[in-house]
Amino acid sequence: MSETATEIQIVLFDGFDELDAIGPYEVLDNAARLGAALTVELVTLAETETVTANHGLCVEPDGTLAEPDVLIVPGGGWNDDHGGAREQVARGELPEAVAERHADGTTVASVCTGGMILAHAGVLDGRPATTHAGAIDELGESFSSVDVRDERVVDSGSVLTCGGVTSGLDLSLHLVERLADEETANRVATTIEYDRRTV
Repeated sequence: MSETATEIQIVLFDGFDELDAIGPYEVLDNAARLGAALTVELVTLAETETVTANHGLCVEPDGTLAEPDVLIVPGGGWNDDHGGAREQVARGELPEAVAERHADGTTVASVCTGGMILAHAGVLDGRPATTHAGAIDELGESFSSVDVRDERVVDSGSVLTCGGVTSGLDLSLHLVERLADEETANRVATTIEYDRRTV
């Protein structure tokens, strides 16, 4: 690649929803293989050998969270109270890391109830945003400054959010279109045999 590659990191935590992270990873990696100037990694806040997802999948991360150009935060566990995103909010470290990265110029994006982590990080204040249907009322009730939208993907510039699970495919294809071009995004969608829902 002749141009500087956009560095994208997807941050994992115990209890994350598998498709929230792996779907965007596959979309973005396919885009890179097609020549898009981007890289994508699965990372954690602290060094660890494996992360266990909501449905029991064990993932070996590529490393720890750095200062990426784009940070994607998955959800998982929020609506059934099985740890995951809700536990990350209670701990506080991940929302704090998201807020710090965004303040330093990183574009942040969330999939599903990862939007609740972004809300607790303060990066949704005064912005349009969405999350999983099972948490969208809570988002509006708990964060009155957020312009809650019942949409599949919401792009407000340096912050992007999307609805539940499979909408992460639409969000990541939208990112490919933003970072590369529409043709590449459509080629990736064809490769994974997915009918895009454009923003």
